[in-house]
Amino acid sequence: MEELPLPPAQGEGERLSLALVNSAIALPGGHTVDRLGTPAQTNHWLTERGLAPVDVGMRDMCASQLRSLREQIRSLFASRAAGLPALPAAVAAINDAMTRVSTAPLLQWDEKDGPYRVAPHPTTQVVDHALATLAADAADLLTSPDAERLTACGSPPCNRYLLRQGRRHWCSTRCGDRARAARAYARRTRPATT
Repeated sequence: MEELPLPPAQGEGERLSLALVNSAIALPGGHTVDRLGTPAQTNHWLTERGLAPVDVGMRDMCASQLRSLREQIRSLFASRAAGLPALPAAVAAINDAMTRVSTAPLLQWDEKDGPYRVAPHPTTQVVDHALATLAADAADLLTSPDAERLTACGSPPCNRYLLRQGRRHWCSTRCGDRARAARAYARRTRPATT
């Protein structure tokens, strides 16, 4: 399992949706680390957060659903942090994920055999529960007082979000050092004005 190149951003420990959004990290040089890149990585990520058993049997479709929800939540976080309106499709995706968890076997109707009830596949149940939990956490964050502290890391190319504490606008010490070094370099290389 590839280790994350950065420590968790401020707020990830309390907010599962923040951890989800930050599960794909853009690094200098155009590299990206995606902790949901494969079904096994997705299963591991969910297991670390108590959202799936170790041996759930995650499939490509399941991992794809998690990555899709991640992008929708990222879109909402970006809108909130920038003070812009949210994309209706992102809001709809969050609401859809929150309502996916079935409380009873669903009614099916077959022309040959007639009506019958069927429970979802166990892996589907786990994934739907995880999607609902993550979407609800995102909705809770976006509607809580903590939403005022939600910000994007201020050190390009980093794409992570954090809950700002004080004046800190970086997800990690590494990103803060990189931003300060870039500012110092820009000051040293700026042409002198006469």
